[in-house]
Amino acid sequence: MASTDPEHREEEESAPAEDEDTGAQIAPIVKLEEVAVSTGEEDEDPILDLKAKLYRFDKEGNQWKERGTGSVKFLKHKVTGKVRLVMRQSKTLKICANHLIIAGMTVQEHAGNDKSCVWHAPDFADEELKDEMFCIRFASVENCKTFMETFQEVAESQKMQEENKDACATAEALEKLTVEEKNKDKAAEEAPAAATEVKPELKEENEKKEDEKKAEDSSASA
Repeated sequence: MASTDPEHREEEESAPAEDEDTGAQIAPIVKLEEVAVSTGEEDEDPILDLKAKLYRFDKEGNQWKERGTGSVKFLKHKVTGKVRLVMRQSKTLKICANHLIIAGMTVQEHAGNDKSCVWHAPDFADEELKDEMFCIRFASVENCKTFMETFQEVAESQKMQEENKDACATAEALEKLTVEEKNKDKAAEEAPAAATEVKPELKEENEKKEDEKKAEDSSASA
């Protein structure tokens, strides 16, 4: 039975059937484009990746403060060969540590705890360079040992790389000096030869003068 209520009747007449296809296509109001996300690690190869908890020493409070729990990585640049230590919090991916491992850096066991170790580094995790003292703790002795050994190996390799660069720079400087000396010697040898060599124009002029002199002498004798 149709409803006698006017409001209900208008709703029944205006409302489309449940299965009715209106043919309308609904397009999104805003079209989102894919955005490439860069982590800064695309040009680096990981040589170490371990789970750990990181602490930094607070000099003002004279105590250790937790920086976060996550993955600590050693990343080697594909072009320069430089290696940096990067650690991010597992949940937020916030950077806890970010610094290069350079020649002369050392890492040592922390206060007799064979699952923890400490080191100093100029760190850039807070987007400004700070001299930090870090302590990192692993779930096993093996992981801590692997971290320390890899850390020392990288520091040694960076030292050798710097020494090789210095040796190459010295060799290039010596080679440059040798080339310059050879060029000076060659220039010194060529200078006397150039001085004694008579230019074609001058030679022709001298010959012309000699011919004129001979002609004058012949006329005088006649």
